[in-house]
Amino acid sequence: MEKGFLELISPEQFRGVLATFSRLTSETLPLEGCLGRYLAAPVASREDLPALPRSGMDGYAVRAADCFGTTETNPSYLDLAGELDITEVSTEELQPGTCVRVVTGSSLPPGADAVVMVEHTADLGGGTIEIRKPSAPGENMMLAGEDAHAGQTALEPGIPLRPSEIAFLAALGILEVPVGRRPVAAILSTGDELIPPSATPRPGQIRDANAPALAAMAMQAGAEPLRMGIVPDSLEAIAAALAEAVDKADAVFLSGGSSVGVRDLTVEALSLLPDTELLVHGLAVSPGKPTILARSRGKAVWGLPGQVASAQVVMFVFGCPFLAHLAGDQAAFTRPRPSVRAVLARNVASRQGREDYVRVRLEESGDGGLKAHPLLGKSGLVKTLVQAQGLVRIPADLEGLEAGTTHQVVLL
Repeated sequence: MEKGFLELISPEQFRGVLATFSRLTSETLPLEGCLGRYLAAPVASREDLPALPRSGMDGYAVRAADCFGTTETNPSYLDLAGELDITEVSTEELQPGTCVRVVTGSSLPPGADAVVMVEHTADLGGGTIEIRKPSAPGENMMLAGEDAHAGQTALEPGIPLRPSEIAFLAALGILEVPVGRRPVAAILSTGDELIPPSATPRPGQIRDANAPALAAMAMQAGAEPLRMGIVPDSLEAIAAALAEAVDKADAVFLSGGSSVGVRDLTVEALSLLPDTELLVHGLAVSPGKPTILARSRGKAVWGLPGQVASAQVVMFVFGCPFLAHLAGDQAAFTRPRPSVRAVLARNVASRQGREDYVRVRLEESGDGGLKAHPLLGKSGLVKTLVQAQGLVRIPADLEGLEAGTTHQVVLL
């Protein structure tokens, strides 16, 4: 245990420490199991896509030079040289002054370098097509290899596989790919006062709201939560629970027992685990100052604050990107998160030297924009989290934000 007790570090320093943890090993999965996973290796295309130039519209394949200067009042007239069904491939060169009728997706005849939309044409009969709009080379068509070239990298590693990437891989005939393994996140809660959500609290007891919330957030981050229950305020019990969690999971999130107090035993329990190093005890953020991070047998062990707002904000801002990092996201700590711009509805004070994350409620303003209403409540209250749609960050070098100023709101 090398790090001091509550030696605050900045969020940037904390992310730097998180980035030192190795990503998990990869596994190869069929496409139907890859949604939300991160590509673990570059994927090269085995073929050109499209294999041939194809039409992007219903209309006529033309030589663009035959339509230069064309207007509604000065149309061009081309001879119809035939038509191509979507399954047909022409090997006959398109001659100057001629066109071929095509549908969306049709391959184009050699020599054609543009497609005129059918809306800008008229079939005059007798094999004559009137063209009423000029065309530029490449217009309304897909070039051979425009999506992917054979032998070249089609997708880079570390990107999340969305439906669009899965469609791209399917179009290339790539039916399975290596992806980062889904992290297993152990979730524990500490405190003699805690009882399961299914129980009825007696005086002095409260239901454990952190474990369900943290498990849900881990799932949103692409991890598999492992609920390990409530641990009493006992040094031996906490140490045993942490050791079991490190055995079973890729990352451990323990809520409670992280601040400076006589019942806060997380740091001491970590000192009892073999091959364990305390990396961080204290973040210059609010809420979340007493956050702990340790490395045990190469795995991250988090000590999150026990207060529900603090635990969820730290998990959202730092824990969820960390789980994405383990899963193979190479931009986990820099990838922009979904956000909106909103005008602050009231002044918000902040203490210099710490980074504040203010929960806000969003509403539409009269000018079509958004207004952000700060929800300033105690970190033990759940209501402010229920009402909030986002977080506004106050940098550590500011003493607050003024009403009427516009800020980025990261959506929860």
